[in-house]
Amino acid sequence: MDEYPEIITGGRILMGPGPSGVHPRVLRALGAPVLGHLDPEFIGIMNRTKSLLAWLFETANEFTIPISGTGSAGMETALVNSIEPGDRVLVCVNGLFGMRMADIVERCGGELDVIEGEWGRIIEPDAVEKSLRARPAKVVAIVHAETSTGVLQPLEPVAEIAHRYGAMLVVDAVTSLGGAPVRVDETGIDVCYSGTQKCLSCPPGLAPITVGSRGAQKLAARKSKVQSWYLDLTMLHSYWGKERFYHHTAPVNMIYALYESLRIIHEEGLEQRYERHALHSRALGAGVEAMGLRLFAQGGYRAPMLVSIAIPEGVDDAAVRRYLLSNYRLEIGGGLGPLKGRIWRVGLMGHSCNRENVALFLTGLESALAAQGLQVEPGAGIAAARAVYK
Repeated sequence: MDEYPEIITGGRILMGPGPSGVHPRVLRALGAPVLGHLDPEFIGIMNRTKSLLAWLFETANEFTIPISGTGSAGMETALVNSIEPGDRVLVCVNGLFGMRMADIVERCGGELDVIEGEWGRIIEPDAVEKSLRARPAKVVAIVHAETSTGVLQPLEPVAEIAHRYGAMLVVDAVTSLGGAPVRVDETGIDVCYSGTQKCLSCPPGLAPITVGSRGAQKLAARKSKVQSWYLDLTMLHSYWGKERFYHHTAPVNMIYALYESLRIIHEEGLEQRYERHALHSRALGAGVEAMGLRLFAQGGYRAPMLVSIAIPEGVDDAAVRRYLLSNYRLEIGGGLGPLKGRIWRVGLMGHSCNRENVALFLTGLESALAAQGLQVEPGAGIAAARAVYK
């Protein structure tokens, strides 16, 4: 037996919290010949990628680039550039990724204030105002679609409150970008970051980020160096801007892949893409409820690209996920932190967001539950989803 066999995999049907399925066109782009990272042809691809990213974020920000790193690098970039030691920062925490933002704030030397929300529910804008009224902050940070819970946070009221109290708004759109409206300029987001592996349906490895005028002014007025050399936006902007000043060797083929994924999104159209995610999410949710299960995230604030389902009493979380993987080649996610063993997280992201995957999941879940002795009305889930599509 070969100790180091060639990688030959049939893949999985990815319906977890990320990564999502990747379009064949994106995979082909990954395999294109490598160019030098300062080659004129590659610079043209970089410029078109920047333009498409700004279109996707719905912003006129010239400072819109992909960071070489995963979504977590986007989070770190946004915060280390926005915060100096001693800055008071208000972080809204209602899930794991809000907790990560709070951790980074402390590592930056920021004075951290936290609004602790219930996991599975939104952060109420009144709580943000109450905190800022009591203790003004320079930055407010919040997650748009909390990947650990499936909650979609309304951003407009938070942006209005933050600006009224003189704070800058930093938004985590890792899971939402490309699957629900973010609308950076219209919403009033000052710094927004994402990741390629969710609704963009590109492999993990890049973190799109956009910085508005408030963010750029804050960066220009810094009294101390950004603590991360690699993620210093002033230098990265010189690399991606007209100067093309060498900073690092860009992951050339990942830029190809991102560019192709953005072309696919552009061909579909943003509003059509948002409608597609909303439709299939409604169908999957209706199917789940028809099977007698409960959706976990707060009603009216459910992220269309990530459906969270409360696990019924007596059902083994890991056993169901193993069953789906073994029998259907279907991956879904389990809960994180205090929700471990309590919820399933089902992704409907980008290329994975389609009617066939909704039907496959509902069929597989019915079978997996029956294997554990939990009987549901046969075909009830599929019938409910079909009714939504009609």
